[in-house]
Amino acid sequence: MRYMATYDFMETVRNTNQWLGASALAAGSYPVTRMFAHPVFPLISAWGEVTERAFSRIVSKPDWGIRAITCEDGRDHLVDIVTVVERPFGDLIHFRVQNRSPQPRRIVLIAPMSGHYATLLRSTVKSLIANCEVYVTDWHNARDIPASVGKFDIEDQTLYLIDFMRALGPDTHVIAVCQPAPLALAATAFLAEHDPEAQPRTLTLIGGPVDPDAAPTEVTDFGRRMTMGQLEELAIQRVGFKHAGAGRMVYPGMLQLAGFISMNAESHAKAFTEQILRVAKGEASDHDRHNRFYDEYLAVMDMTAEFYLSTVKRIFKSREIARNKFTVRGTPIDLGRITDVAVKVVEGEDDDISAPGQCHAALRLLTGLPPEKKASHLEPGAGHYGIFAGRSWRENIRPLVLGFIDGNSVAAPKETTKRRPAAIGKSIKPATRDAPRVRRQRDGSRNRRANARMADSPRKDT
Repeated sequence: MRYMATYDFMETVRNTNQWLGASALAAGSYPVTRMFAHPVFPLISAWGEVTERAFSRIVSKPDWGIRAITCEDGRDHLVDIVTVVERPFGDLIHFRVQNRSPQPRRIVLIAPMSGHYATLLRSTVKSLIANCEVYVTDWHNARDIPASVGKFDIEDQTLYLIDFMRALGPDTHVIAVCQPAPLALAATAFLAEHDPEAQPRTLTLIGGPVDPDAAPTEVTDFGRRMTMGQLEELAIQRVGFKHAGAGRMVYPGMLQLAGFISMNAESHAKAFTEQILRVAKGEASDHDRHNRFYDEYLAVMDMTAEFYLSTVKRIFKSREIARNKFTVRGTPIDLGRITDVAVKVVEGEDDDISAPGQCHAALRLLTGLPPEKKASHLEPGAGHYGIFAGRSWRENIRPLVLGFIDGNSVAAPKETTKRRPAAIGKSIKPATRDAPRVRRQRDGSRNRRANARMADSPRKDT
């Protein structure tokens, strides 16, 4: 019960801060305060607004907010989110665009289960949905899943990925972001050996810890320093009475958030101080840059204890994927079995979570894959977030990934089968203009041949 009491204590602290923020916002917003020209009242109100919003976002799941998209036909199309495969710990959802013919590219985005919701990939989805059929793994918050449902560890996540790939069939392209990259590699290898017809066409791994020792970071050093007993004692708690998953052992999202913020505490403190001043001056808005970022960043989800501990033990400490020793339900996974799936690796030069080299190690493990089916890209100056959702993704990485997908597809997308433009300095005249000229040339040739026959034939004297 002490773990459950600790969990409820953290929720009590969060709830109290949310209440304090709301109270300060109300107290500083009374009309009577404007009778006194003193900056303390606007500051109290601003502090309350920012504080209340921050602590309320911690326990709320963000909305995808993708209601319509402008497609290549120039029209706005409504977007429906449809559940394709439903599972207790996560669903496979499809962003179905209404009144649009199916797109040749079918992309499965495997979202990370590392503290944040799948909506962290919102901008990634928006950048792909205009000319792709996009599917996303939508992981559920462990605190909302009853303990009676059972456990969920990295083997279970691998089996989920296998089921998702099987459900969509072979003509798909998988993009795994961060945490699930090594497990997506293992799921693909499993299908390559046991169900080749279900394996995807391509697999793109973005900033994932395939071999954490290839390039140590603060994250990998922490995993090395802490023993499994210490992690279990310090990080694992039982879900409190307030939630449906009461009694389930989890790694709480609020503890994860505390770890995220501690890595850049000064930057976050500065960002919130500046936001309070902007609110006090009336310069902030509900959807400004600060709120858009922190509404997503502060929304965290609990991970099951067995998932977190098995990830640290088997991916970071034992390096089972890096040593090609990973097993699922007692079945060995041989990464060398991947022989037909084209694999691309994307890394960021300034990634301080999965440093360059950790994900690139996947290409070394693919001993059965021909060199022409392997590709890699290192994005200069890009951090961890930028390689899948920032400007680096939009301007550089996305075109490279789509080009890689098109180059390894059975049929090229419609947009790649358009007539090639003429060389510089030349022009292509429309067919409607060329047709009359061709007909005139044809008619002229017939006339010349007829005149020649008449000239050669003997004339009759009249």
